[in-house]
Amino acid sequence: MSVSTSKLDAESHLLLDEPLLRLPHEMLRKTFKQSQKHFEREQTVVMTSIKEAAKAATTGKATAEDSLRSLNAMISRMQGFKRKVEALHEEEKVLHGHERKRIAHLQDLYNVENLLDPGYDRWSRVRLDRLLVDFLLRSGFGETAAMLAEEKGIKELVDVDVFVQCSKIERSLREGSTNECLAWCAENKQALRKQKYQSTLEFELRLQQFIELVRHGRHKEAMAHSKKFLAPHSEAHFNDIQIAAGLLAMVPSTPVHRYKALYSVSRWDSLATTFVNTHHSLYGLPQRPLIHIALSAGLSSLKTPSCHSSIASSSSNTASTTTSLCPICSTELNDLARNIPYAHHARSSVEPDPVILPNGRVYGRDRLELLASKLNLPAGMIRDPTTGEELEASLLRKVYIM
Repeated sequence: MSVSTSKLDAESHLLLDEPLLRLPHEMLRKTFKQSQKHFEREQTVVMTSIKEAAKAATTGKATAEDSLRSLNAMISRMQGFKRKVEALHEEEKVLHGHERKRIAHLQDLYNVENLLDPGYDRWSRVRLDRLLVDFLLRSGFGETAAMLAEEKGIKELVDVDVFVQCSKIERSLREGSTNECLAWCAENKQALRKQKYQSTLEFELRLQQFIELVRHGRHKEAMAHSKKFLAPHSEAHFNDIQIAAGLLAMVPSTPVHRYKALYSVSRWDSLATTFVNTHHSLYGLPQRPLIHIALSAGLSSLKTPSCHSSIASSSSNTASTTTSLCPICSTELNDLARNIPYAHHARSSVEPDPVILPNGRVYGRDRLELLASKLNLPAGMIRDPTTGEELEASLLRKVYIM
């Protein structure tokens, strides 16, 4: 590979790394909003207390001791506010440190001139470690991911705590608890409302609580719950609320499909999936593991229609008559590559003496005859190497390249 053809385009390499900076930015925004919320609340309370204490002192309604108690209460409240703000400030310092480390990591790529530079191998190794940690975190192996990040020295380049919290809430939903997820919704209420996810996720959680109350025969509590938590969503989810109301007259063993679906325990898995999608969307994270996205880009450049045929050549395909080292056909990558587009080749090659089958596929005549002899097919029969379909040789038509 020449230096001219191996020139590194850093911009294209970093298309996959947007979440690396996006997530700390979102976390900083969240921390700032929390600080702002605490400040505004405490400012309102303290200013009101000062005005009331001053008014009481000037009108003679409060003694010196009453005024002193009021001032002490305000001082204690402000000290509590100070502790909260200091904790948030420490969190901001950690996030700023992560951002500096990540920016430096990305800047290292701009200092690499070409793909032959040893620095590119080092940078790529760090990126691969990041992708592996991301995959482990999304798969629920938080401890293993943390150990790998610690061993490779990339703790500031990955978001272990964020994914661990996400996995914890997801697990609680699959185990039948909505408390943790509702607390998360309350914590991120403003951001969710702006992202237009709040109504769907929170409504589904409240609906599940209603279903569980009805399931256990607590109909009065269910009705009170619906008035308090479901009614505010009536404009966007009127039909869903109407159907849910019908549960009051249905037992969990009902054969009616619409009510049977609501009573189904599979709704918990659906809620967990909805939460994970909402969580990732809120923080600007892709729904799929980053390593899958990276692999898909490379696999697409290798994929051909033969890779997913019924008898494609593969060491993992028992119907194959030959073996192949094709990555697309491997057991590990076959499913991942199934839905990606085929490779686009600017140049193509044609086998000698090409013929076309009735299904439109083109092969060399010698190749078809050789395959037929290996498979001991009857005289005058051939087999499509891709689909496995057996045809009469008389149906072949000569192809002329113009």
